[in-house]
Amino acid sequence: QVQLVESGGGLVQAGGSLRLSCVASGSIFSINAMGWYRQAPGKQRELVAVITSGGGPTNYADSVKGRFTISRDNAKNTVYLQMNSLKPEDTAVYYCNARGITVRPGSFISWGQGTQVTVSS
Repeated sequence: QVQLVESGGGLVQAGGSLRLSCVASGSIFSINAMGWYRQAPGKQRELVAVITSGGGPTNYADSVKGRFTISRDNAKNTVYLQMNSLKPEDTAVYYCNARGITVRPGSFISWGQGTQVTVSS
């Protein structure tokens, strides 16, 4: 099993910044990609950003390009999401996602429990 634990969410005013972190642990052989998704009330979960092994390439939702930056520390099995110039419409529960290969031969797709980000106007 592979577990993901997120941290860094909270309440911030519009224009402010937050940094989310997500640490993966468990029977990990390799992680192919890590990413962040978000789900606002009454809306479907959507991709925010994803980063592949080795630190790139990356892919961002159009709504966050130029404001959010995803990065990862492979040695720590950790992915980060730096969020700048936050807007009220960024308010959502943010979920970490990882997919890769387990020590016991097999693949995994794991989700974190989610962290709330609230941006006030």
